[in-house]
Amino acid sequence: MINAEYYKVIYYMVVAVATFCVCQKGVADKKNSPIGGYILCMFLIVFIGFRPIHRVFIDTLGYYEAWALADWGGFDFGAENLIFDNIYIYMGAIGLDISWFFLLIASIYFGTMLAACQKLFPNNALLSFLVCLGAFSTYSYSMNGIKAGAAASIFLLGITYGNKLFISLPLVLISWGFHHSMQLPVAAYCLALIFKNKNWYFYGWLFCLLMATAHVSFFQNLFAGVTDESGAGYLTKDEYNTIKGFRLDFIIYSSMPVLMGYWVKYKYKMEERIYDMILNMYLVCNGVWMLCMYAAFTNRIAYLSWFMYPIVLLYPCFTITERYHPLVVNRNKIIVAHLTFTLFMAFIY
Repeated sequence: MINAEYYKVIYYMVVAVATFCVCQKGVADKKNSPIGGYILCMFLIVFIGFRPIHRVFIDTLGYYEAWALADWGGFDFGAENLIFDNIYIYMGAIGLDISWFFLLIASIYFGTMLAACQKLFPNNALLSFLVCLGAFSTYSYSMNGIKAGAAASIFLLGITYGNKLFISLPLVLISWGFHHSMQLPVAAYCLALIFKNKNWYFYGWLFCLLMATAHVSFFQNLFAGVTDESGAGYLTKDEYNTIKGFRLDFIIYSSMPVLMGYWVKYKYKMEERIYDMILNMYLVCNGVWMLCMYAAFTNRIAYLSWFMYPIVLLYPCFTITERYHPLVVNRNKIIVAHLTFTLFMAFIY
């Protein structure tokens, strides 16, 4: 059994070495074999799914203790997270070890993430999957916040089928059933389907940035009044002394896909339906986070946009290479810079 305290090091070592090797080899835009992505995905599912029960993995320990003490009953259709909670209840009720539950959630988390990358970037599925794995929040949401992590990956797969609503809508709704926090991305998804004027999404994001800079709390209180009880708790309570205040570091990080989007939309007049939809959703969700920046658990609110971060950042690099040559030249630099930031945050900051 691998020592729990080495898990983060091993995860980032695998992702970093694989990323640098693939970048060094070069990104081919011809059809590539997806086998590398499948192997990496299977390794992560087993590695994360069969992690030890240890205090390093805070939520893992909490799930284990609740599992061990539970008096299992039938399905609870009044559950806060209808699908996730009932999977948890069912697997506990039939007497399985909790490691099988964690294995299933890891399969959903990494499997749907890889499926989304394959759907969006069929010629670069492995590299795009590596970029998603190297994102700031990916590792932490495989261990802690696993409900939100699994929900986000399902949602990500759903929006890759934006041109097939009979597939996209059920996946988006399933993600909401996994975690109630997905009500914000679902609302952004509906808005992006109906309203497509890119100018107003950028204006809205800038407005939210100004409100956050001015420390206007009106919107935070407004959202607390319209969300569910758990969401309102994130916005109004702070029982764990979380870091609050104006997060310039988070703003700088969040602004990178916005600047990329502005560059390709206004300088190069790029028109890509799926990218436009994902970018607009990112701007909405990230803007809402800025309006709630001074709340407790601000990182969990930010994650509702950050799980889309790698896709928004990389889509122009991987899909329009022939039309926008500068992105071909710089995309490996963007990928390495993205991973370097994550490693800095994980081990130094």
